[in-house]
Amino acid sequence: MNDTAKKPPLDEVMLAMDVVDTLRRRQQLVAQELDEEGRAGDLLERLRKIYAGQGIEVPDHVLAEGVAALKEDRFVYKPPAPSLASKLARLYVRRGRWGKGVAGAVVALLVAWGAYHFLVVAPQANFPGQLEAAHRSAIAAATTDAGRRLADEQLAAAKAALSGGDKKAAQAALDAMKQLQSTLDQAYTLQIVSRPGERSGVWRIPDANRSAKNYYIIVEPVGADGRILEVPVVNEETGKTERVSKWALRVEEKVFQRIAADKQDDGIIQDRVFGTKQRGQLKPDYRIQTTGAALTQW
Repeated sequence: MNDTAKKPPLDEVMLAMDVVDTLRRRQQLVAQELDEEGRAGDLLERLRKIYAGQGIEVPDHVLAEGVAALKEDRFVYKPPAPSLASKLARLYVRRGRWGKGVAGAVVALLVAWGAYHFLVVAPQANFPGQLEAAHRSAIAAATTDAGRRLADEQLAAAKAALSGGDKKAAQAALDAMKQLQSTLDQAYTLQIVSRPGERSGVWRIPDANRSAKNYYIIVEPVGADGRILEVPVVNEETGKTERVSKWALRVEEKVFQRIAADKQDDGIIQDRVFGTKQRGQLKPDYRIQTTGAALTQW
């Protein structure tokens, strides 16, 4: 006879487990009867009545098996000894608690990695290509040797900074090259500001010579469509380049006085055109004599 044939039927095992469960729920009955071997028969009789009251017929040998199983602590869960396998199993069971946090952390890391890759790594990898493209665009836009020379100088400065590991200087050179192209693409008429309540000129006393005066005429760039543009202008007092829609160009005193007299005559400057800037050129062609030095604030 094989081992399978010796095993009790499944329904008897389930009944025996139920008997054990019933005995555990009646702890006082168990304590009284199991401690007295002579009263084991009374315990079995009570169990018969309990199940009979529920309409369940349980054979005596199953009741006896249940009592024996309770004594031997059968059908009782015993936690496994501590081990790596048991720890991993517990982690898996509790995955609902920590899983969301871990998943969120993983997602955050992926987002950070993606942002770093697309915003830092990829642009840096493509930086030489951006330099060459900006240089080609500036060269194509320039119509004078001066514009082309400046584009070449900015490209050389960017490459030198890049080879020296100075990313900040390389980026500044690239930005300057893009600004150069924007300047070359612009075309406008440089007009003297002549509106009620606005100045058309200013003068300054230079720090280097307190007995002298520097004279300036205020101008603005007007596009072909009549819109006032913004252009990069170097402020001679600070040495900084600023994008402005109005600035003051230094002129001789006699030019300043002539334009001032023209405005004082009837409040209107008759000839407002100071110069014209053609597309492809770096600077305007001035109709009125000027040093080209400028102020952006007054």
